[in-house]
Amino acid sequence: MSDKLMLLDTASLYFRAFFGVPDKVKAADGTSVNAARGLLDIIAKLVTLYEPTHIVACWDDDWRPQWRVDLIPSYKAHRVVEVVESGPDVEEVPDPLEAQIPLIREALTTLGIPIIGVTAHEADDVIGTLATRSSIPVDIVTGDRDLFQLVDDSRGIRVVYTARGMSNLEILTDESVVAKYGVLPTQYADFATMRGDASDGLPGVAGVGEKTAATLLKAHGDLAGIRTAAAAGEGMSSGVQAKALAASEYLDVAPTVVEVARNLNIEVPAEPVRALDAARTAAAEALAEQWNLGGSMQRAIAALNR
Repeated sequence: MSDKLMLLDTASLYFRAFFGVPDKVKAADGTSVNAARGLLDIIAKLVTLYEPTHIVACWDDDWRPQWRVDLIPSYKAHRVVEVVESGPDVEEVPDPLEAQIPLIREALTTLGIPIIGVTAHEADDVIGTLATRSSIPVDIVTGDRDLFQLVDDSRGIRVVYTARGMSNLEILTDESVVAKYGVLPTQYADFATMRGDASDGLPGVAGVGEKTAATLLKAHGDLAGIRTAAAAGEGMSSGVQAKALAASEYLDVAPTVVEVARNLNIEVPAEPVRALDAARTAAAEALAEQWNLGGSMQRAIAALNR
């Protein structure tokens, strides 16, 4: 089996599990376990389908970093339920999911899947850094389009896109990003900056949608080239020029918000995820028994022991 690194956008996956798995089965104390069970089943399926040798659960140590908010105050603002002066703001998370996050972390650790997060950074930034530093092919598992900017056929970096559900996984390569959006992965961050994203509180350039953004990037290469052309009044209609110039302040800061970090102080784990020995299998089974994780834990164990 060839070496391959799988990077999990963990919060994206456990949110999907929480909303996708009916909350019918509880732990003995009444705690919901649908997100934990669902995430274990997701991992079992991913490992079986794509056969990674190395896996990292990338974590949001800060889901809304202040340095991004300082640049664009609306960044993810609609998801804030409590502002915290001395640390990350509190995100809107259903209580039954919030209660499962410690269990999810314990289950990942018990299975030998390392969890990596970085202070003041999102999981996307961890993924960007680990993918950039990896010396082996990478599969990034996410429902977040922003990570399309990391796709790179020359280095074997793909995105396993989960937005249509675990039964309709989509593999994003250079060709499929171009087919979807008309831009190269290297242009995707500039494309997303102009288009904006309401789910992240990014306004984009008013009046510029995906088609116009792609056309501009095809003509001018990148955002810097577009802004230079707009300033010179060349290579675009007067209406598009006016929109680009009116968005100047936004375009000064938005690329820093949209681009994922690639140089955090972390390294790709050298050790592969190994089959569970007897002691770790017993620990995983005990955790499953305690929290009523049932066949989901067994399927994860079986996939990792393949």
